[in-house]
Amino acid sequence: MEHALGASRETDRIRHRSKERRIMGIQAGDYHRFRFILRENFRGELLDSRADRAVYATDSSNYRIPPKLIACPLDQDDLRILLQAARKCQVPVTARGAGTSCAGNAIGSGVVIDYSRHLNRIIKIEAEKRYAIVEPGVVQSQLQQAAAEYGLRFGPDPSTSSRCTIGGMIGNNACGPHATAYGRTSDNVLELRLIDGVGREIIAGQTPQNPPETPQGASAPDAQIQQIPGLKSLVAANLATIRKEFGRFGRQVSGYSLEHLLPENGCALAPFLTGSEGTLGVLTQATVRLVPLPKAPVLVALGFPDMIAAAAAVPKILPLKPLAVEGMDARLVEVVRQHKGSGAVPDLPQGSGWLLCEVGGEGVDEDAALQRARQLADASGARGEAVMIYPPGADAAALWRIRADGAGLGGRTPKGDQAWPGWEDAAVPPENLAAYLQDFQKLLEKFGLDGLLYGHFGDGCVHVRLNMPLGSATGLGKSREFLFAAAQLVGKYGGSISGEHGDGRARSELLPKMYSSQAVELFAQVKALFDPENLMNPGVLTGPAGPDGVAENVRRTQAHALKANPEGFAFSKDAGSLTAAFHRCTGVGKCRADNSGAGGFMCPSFQASQREQDATRARARILQEATNGGLIHGLSDPEIWQVLDLCLACKACSADCPAGVDMAKWRSETLFRRYHGKLRPLSHYALGWLPRWLRLMAKIPGAAQLANLATTIRPLTQTVLKLLHLDTARTLPRFATHSLESQYPNHLLWPKESAVSPWRQDFSGKSGVVADKENAAKVGKQTRQAAVSTSKSVVVWADSFSRGLDQRGVKAAIQLLSKAGWQVFLAPPDTCCGLTWITTGQLKGARRHLEKLLARLAPPAANGIPIVGIEPSCTAVLRDDLLELLPADPRALMVREATFTLAEFINSNCPELRLPDLTGVKVVAQPHCHHYSVMGWEADRALLEKTGAKLVELQGCCGMAGNFGMEAPHRQMSLAVAQHALLPQLKANPDAVFLADGFSCRTQAETLAGRDGVHLAELLANPDTCRKKQLLTAPWALKPAP
Repeated sequence: MEHALGASRETDRIRHRSKERRIMGIQAGDYHRFRFILRENFRGELLDSRADRAVYATDSSNYRIPPKLIACPLDQDDLRILLQAARKCQVPVTARGAGTSCAGNAIGSGVVIDYSRHLNRIIKIEAEKRYAIVEPGVVQSQLQQAAAEYGLRFGPDPSTSSRCTIGGMIGNNACGPHATAYGRTSDNVLELRLIDGVGREIIAGQTPQNPPETPQGASAPDAQIQQIPGLKSLVAANLATIRKEFGRFGRQVSGYSLEHLLPENGCALAPFLTGSEGTLGVLTQATVRLVPLPKAPVLVALGFPDMIAAAAAVPKILPLKPLAVEGMDARLVEVVRQHKGSGAVPDLPQGSGWLLCEVGGEGVDEDAALQRARQLADASGARGEAVMIYPPGADAAALWRIRADGAGLGGRTPKGDQAWPGWEDAAVPPENLAAYLQDFQKLLEKFGLDGLLYGHFGDGCVHVRLNMPLGSATGLGKSREFLFAAAQLVGKYGGSISGEHGDGRARSELLPKMYSSQAVELFAQVKALFDPENLMNPGVLTGPAGPDGVAENVRRTQAHALKANPEGFAFSKDAGSLTAAFHRCTGVGKCRADNSGAGGFMCPSFQASQREQDATRARARILQEATNGGLIHGLSDPEIWQVLDLCLACKACSADCPAGVDMAKWRSETLFRRYHGKLRPLSHYALGWLPRWLRLMAKIPGAAQLANLATTIRPLTQTVLKLLHLDTARTLPRFATHSLESQYPNHLLWPKESAVSPWRQDFSGKSGVVADKENAAKVGKQTRQAAVSTSKSVVVWADSFSRGLDQRGVKAAIQLLSKAGWQVFLAPPDTCCGLTWITTGQLKGARRHLEKLLARLAPPAANGIPIVGIEPSCTAVLRDDLLELLPADPRALMVREATFTLAEFINSNCPELRLPDLTGVKVVAQPHCHHYSVMGWEADRALLEKTGAKLVELQGCCGMAGNFGMEAPHRQMSLAVAQHALLPQLKANPDAVFLADGFSCRTQAETLAGRDGVHLAELLANPDTCRKKQLLTAPWALKPAP
């Protein structure tokens, strides 16, 4: 009774003080004073522009709360200054790592602290005692990489490991697939250092399990809890409630994990504070346990008729102690096939629901792991074709990548509806999982909802994003009703409304469905002891007025309709809605990761700067903000360009983002709307109209020669570049002095309009050749089939760059295909795809160019004659943008289906072509970003492997990105991107042939590294010349940047 009275008095005193402050009007925060204090003492970045606030207004959740200020402290002392000022001025504080929270617990209305910018040091790795000391902004995969040098790893590994931070993992008590073997984050945290809401610097320890792991200087358990006056007595007064309701199963992470404060559990503060979502204090440093790397983990895939049957097998598997047991729906795999192609998915066992089980462990070699895999398969009940075992290698890695991308891939239902988080993280004891899933499916049917199931089935945790109708107030009300019903269902099975993502704003209001009123009140009492003024992440979990409601501050509901413009992109995949397109971004943050290790290119600007504002996600966020008009007032608002300007329009997100974001397209559309009917920047006319200037120059005798002479006069070129707002450190390219037509015999020329057409049918006009899109699709398929079996005729499409600037690639392609026995038709000069108009947002002009192109290329395409592109970015226009700019023109699909890259064409149509023997020749290859993103570079890789060349394939953008690298404001970003992959590899391989099909990639290498690049056609047609050319530019020497 004494304990209970003491705790009650302390809580009442704190609440009374908080109420007094609210009455005095202090609760709103004195931001003017706050900024003044920080300007005097704070050394890190302070961001408060409308654009910055829009970028940080949301995380990976459904919620939007713009902060007043974003702070990026330089170090722990800077963080202390920030927190002291926040307390003094009554400013709410939200700590944020990578912002990958699905629950809305990394956003807030006060100051958002971005740990990831500077508080990201790995302070120490103690290999012998198996622990690491880190700052909260350390990315999990970076810790894994550093620990791997000692044969160690951090156990928990959420699917966002490539970008999530240790601080974020501690905030949410993250788990991941290997929590089955290694436990939650709370099981792996040895010590936390944090500052609570009253400024106390708390050192929180773990219940000692293995004394050698405990860092020196750690507090004794009883001394730890005494750091918070009233906490020990509060626990003592509520022992029965805590013992009954908390710590019932491994994935019960909702609410505060009060079981760790029980006397029998050592009154351990560190695991208790893990998962408190920043509501009790701000983390400054953490000591985490490391575990040995498994020697040779083996993956076994088990197929079942459905996900419920898969869940039923889990309890049979767990006694064999697998490292991970993941569930995956067949429909999720089908989404991967649609998004990445069938080659992205290895062969899987028979079934419609799978368990992916990893076996192995410390001291277990591959043979022993394979034996365990067979035992596990036998125990599961799966037999024959329902079992496949994958030793360590590419197939196992590909399956883990599918699982890791689940959060993004699950952002669409099989029917294409947008699917949202909110109920993406429920967990039940594994023995109840099958029964829960059965009832959950019925609940989805009742509410008319759908989603793709996956998750950590070994721990009973289910991830699913659902097509909740968040776009209207009525739909939001229906979604809220569903969430409460789902929470009731989880409670029925003794589960947790969150299994690893935290409660945040998505689920805190649902806690009474899981806990008794006494337990919920206990959360508020604990909060009051740590944070009496409710400054630590208010609105989450608990507080004086309770948490925010699940239907408050929902981002999608606030957005208004923004429809496609008939003169712009059609946005056909989003039913003509820019609002729907922009909200494809769910914020999972893969654009913040270094994806190069997995062969990805996204996102070059973030990799160069490490600033949130330079990530694809940030650009999507500011465009989303433009649809609600809160901070950004429409697509013409100049604030947008604080974030959008440094997008290289590389299109890598269109391939790498699991949510299907295509920022290059969105950027072009935004430029189109911003400058529609207005005067544009001079660079838009200089570079955006470049094909026009090249054609004009070709018509004037001697113009190209005169221009080339002018480019040798450096002061003159610098003056011209400066006038056009272009980078004066760049050089102007040399112009072709002879037309391609003048260099070839007549049989290569395009037939004149007066001549008899070599095409059997003329599809040059728009008339109703194909009545609708469905029929157009059929014709398109027939065209591509005909392209591989037609008579030996091929169109070589020489774009404006290949004609007017560097003709080597197209000439080599003509030579190569003629040698292979093909009759080559050279597409005429007026077949410009409008690429430069697209990248500068001049979409009306791009459409005009594409209509002219279709008049020329549709007839051969419709008659089964393939078209081979030379410049990758232009080829990508025909394979992608063409259909979005001319969606109603049936000829567009015909041309797209008939268009090939050179490597695709050779692999499919030239089996008798004798390729050069490049054995022993090292080739550094820079795939063009649009080539990688739209067509894929697999055909090129396969072709080069046939030649025997030793291939060094660069992963990432070169930094030139067409007109981007030529524009003066982009110079630093262009150079920084080049330093990521291109320049280091050229320096490391001075004698290698530099292969780059993209004109801009070759230009970047020549300008920054003095290396002359070659097109694939040149390498195949004239390998000896290419090797000699490289010898002339060796040894490698980096030109100093002016």
